[in-house]
Amino acid sequence: MTMLAIHGGTVVPIEGPAIPGGTVLVDEGRIADVGATVAVPEGAAIVDARGRWVLPGLIDAHTHMGTLEEGEGWAGDDHDEATTPVTAHLRALDAINPADEGFRDAIGGGVLAVGINPGSCNPIAGETVAVRCTGRVVDHRVLRSPAGMKSALGENPKRYHGDAGRLPATRMGIAAVIRQALAEAREYHERRSADPAHGPSIDLGKEALGRVLRREIPWRQHCHRADDILTAIRLSEEFGYDLVIDHGTEGHLVADVLAERNIPVLLGPLIVGRGKVELRHRAFRTARLLAEAGVELSLVTDHPVIPANLLIVQAAYAVREGLDRELALRAVTLNPARALGIADRLGSLAPGKDADLCIWSGDPLDPMQRVEIAYQQGREIFRWDDELRVGTIDGRDWWA
Repeated sequence: MTMLAIHGGTVVPIEGPAIPGGTVLVDEGRIADVGATVAVPEGAAIVDARGRWVLPGLIDAHTHMGTLEEGEGWAGDDHDEATTPVTAHLRALDAINPADEGFRDAIGGGVLAVGINPGSCNPIAGETVAVRCTGRVVDHRVLRSPAGMKSALGENPKRYHGDAGRLPATRMGIAAVIRQALAEAREYHERRSADPAHGPSIDLGKEALGRVLRREIPWRQHCHRADDILTAIRLSEEFGYDLVIDHGTEGHLVADVLAERNIPVLLGPLIVGRGKVELRHRAFRTARLLAEAGVELSLVTDHPVIPANLLIVQAAYAVREGLDRELALRAVTLNPARALGIADRLGSLAPGKDADLCIWSGDPLDPMQRVEIAYQQGREIFRWDDELRVGTIDGRDWWA
């Protein structure tokens, strides 16, 4: 692979101040150097980025991309196994259709990697996965699997299971189902460790929950209301696992509690109406309030609830409502990478990381700007043709 030098643009490394007229040097699919005075080796391919901005690819840590497909109706709905309350053994990876249109939209909006979760019908729904947005074979896209264990509190499990006349039908019931499953998983692993030869037979769900109890993956807790957030914290402290709050609509009401315990919040979706009671306090200012309290903040779309290409628009609106610009960009790059456990590879422009990056026509927080070129591991995967007003992915018409 030819060495690549993206030169002359405003380089935003995320972990450090912006570099006007900077250079990003890419070698063998990885970032080799970033700075204002980078020596470009002879023979390197030079991309003129003057007047443009260069950023790492955006990351949306909470989507249902490929599992809840757009334009497919029931045929493309594979994100919720709402037939029994505990399905820890499920893997979102097994439901992903890599041909989902959402991946192409995401790339056009600068989102080059996503976290894909099972849905929120079950108190314990299954394993999440982090993937890139390009590639014919989904297994080749995987950045981390599993990347977490999806769990849900609140109205969704109540509605899906309570309306069917089975446990759980209340918030007490949801917490009890989760607590019972974790207690049984803990006992299962203690028995297997004590007597590997004669312990209980393999249980895939309890094996998956063991990864949570050993703190190998985080507990990804769907919750909106402040009381549900506190229930999530109570359960995490009881069983000693790493907690990430997904949605966190009322997180600002308990921001001090979240900050004290270093619990990250994946906030969103925000460009939505208040379609259910849990969203009555939905507001863009929540991002600022969480950040000011010291909470590690990510912004998410819950795609296809909001199309993933609007991730950066959410960041812009949050800035309009007072969120610091640098924190807003971090909330769609490095922080979601940390939540997904892939920050060693993605999320910032730093030597040694994968060269997954975008050249923007201008400040990405200006909604009038767009992605002009996107690279994955140093290979161009997207280009916008300003004359034809169309994008191409891997050299093919975006809409073909």
